[in-house]
Amino acid sequence: MKVALDPTPFHHDHGLLDLPQVVADCGYEYLQLTPHRDFIPFFNHPRADDALVTAFGKACADAGVGIASVLPVLRWSSPDPDAREAAVRNWKRVIQITVDLGVNVINTEFSGRPEKAEESERAFFRSMEELLPIFEREGIDVRIDPHPDDFVEDGMEALRIIRGINSPNVGMVYVACHTFHMGANMSEIIRAAGDRLRLVHVADTMDHRRSHGLRYITNPPGSPARVHQHLKIGDGDIDWDEFFSGLAEIGFYDRPDTVMVSSVFAEDETAHEVSRYQLKTMSEYVTKYQN
Repeated sequence: MKVALDPTPFHHDHGLLDLPQVVADCGYEYLQLTPHRDFIPFFNHPRADDALVTAFGKACADAGVGIASVLPVLRWSSPDPDAREAAVRNWKRVIQITVDLGVNVINTEFSGRPEKAEESERAFFRSMEELLPIFEREGIDVRIDPHPDDFVEDGMEALRIIRGINSPNVGMVYVACHTFHMGANMSEIIRAAGDRLRLVHVADTMDHRRSHGLRYITNPPGSPARVHQHLKIGDGDIDWDEFFSGLAEIGFYDRPDTVMVSSVFAEDETAHEVSRYQLKTMSEYVTKYQN
């Protein structure tokens, strides 16, 4: 298992090429390459040319940090045909960048619309028809997160869709702080995923369903907004013993293809200290439950 840091909290204070050293200074051996305005932004075509890709790879090597995964977020499941077709074009460049960086893991989201779930699923499989042969040809392992406000949010249903793709190159991401949107059945999802679960994000969140749905009040009443946080371990309602013991049960810690990512986004003011705390706490839990 690789343990990586999502450097998003440092994007505003550090340049792209400085991020690998920041990650190393926080004690991590790997980073997760998440959307960045100078490299692969949200939803749009990558901004990196070959020279910048090479420079980023060198910055990682100089810092002694590996890239555990590349995380693009593109509208490949959009019910809008133009948006979907653009996303597929953008995906092809992302794949090339990933290969050029020497990385074989991409984690992403379904990126459809919950109010158009059937149309989004159709769009997703249309995109997969074109992209899956490329993933398989390039040896890229794609891992997908059922994100809140997506056409599939339920963890078990996400597994069914991933299974239906019928490719060993596609697996699942379990984001701990999405637990209460995925059905709050953490152990069931982890067990059912088994070897398909190959990447996890570690961050805490409050259970938005508590107090009969009134823990968070949005206006106007009935707003379809999804609420969750990316807090440090212990600041929310996630059962971390259930999480880490569940991963041990499926052998997650002992597999060479798995990645555990610290992804706290709510503590930018103390991001260095929080990142070190996450690494220490994750390591303690893994040691506690690793067979």
